[in-house]
Amino acid sequence: MALLEGKKILVTGVLTEASIAFHIAKLAQEEGATVLLTSFGRAMSITQRIANRLPTPAPVIELDVTNEEHLAGLEAELRLHVDRIDGVVHSIGFAPEAALGGNFLNTQWADVSTAVHVSAYSLKSLTMAARPLFDKDTGASVVGLTFDARVAWPKYDWMGVAKSALESTARYLARDLGKENVRVNMVAAGPIRTMAAKSIPGFDEFETVWNARAPLAWDTSDPVPAAKGAVALLSDWFPKTTGEMVHVDGGVHAIGG
Repeated sequence: MALLEGKKILVTGVLTEASIAFHIAKLAQEEGATVLLTSFGRAMSITQRIANRLPTPAPVIELDVTNEEHLAGLEAELRLHVDRIDGVVHSIGFAPEAALGGNFLNTQWADVSTAVHVSAYSLKSLTMAARPLFDKDTGASVVGLTFDARVAWPKYDWMGVAKSALESTARYLARDLGKENVRVNMVAAGPIRTMAAKSIPGFDEFETVWNARAPLAWDTSDPVPAAKGAVALLSDWFPKTTGEMVHVDGGVHAIGG
């Protein structure tokens, strides 16, 4: 039996075939899941085109996680396609240019608040919007993607702070939704050359660190290992794991400087 046989999974953040989210959606389908995607604005047409490159073309639902109307209408939109949701993938992050690149001490609150709202608070918003479709008996698995924020990275600045808030948000959601059998975990991936990564000034510095320190060879062009970690957490093989951050980074997190 396939790992996600019969499960219905909502995946955010699919924009290109290089994204971790795309490969999560692809692997989830290959493991027996029905997959739904989200996108919004000008990216909608791009996501719809990429959705057709999955093994089974997936419907794309409009969802801006900062739009209260979109969040309020998510349940109805999902019910047009499925009767429940067994898993949610949060692959959403954004910080204005002024919040990155070594400008930490000069970044204004307006830019910081945008980064935190989109990249961290949205995990709570998305989870609560999908919650009415979680099965009361079997619960659900919520999986977020992060870049380990326990340390300060070069040039990552307020996005690092937002990722730290994201990781903390996951732990509090795990605390409050555990009684509903909802698991909330994070996958901390090593650097992958995604669309989002290209917008980070000095991304090449991350690659240099990983190439020098990873015990397991790390390929910044290969999103599959991180996607496999997320799919495993979406499955029933981690029934009592919640509030956890699973590192899929070649082991860099375990090695001293």
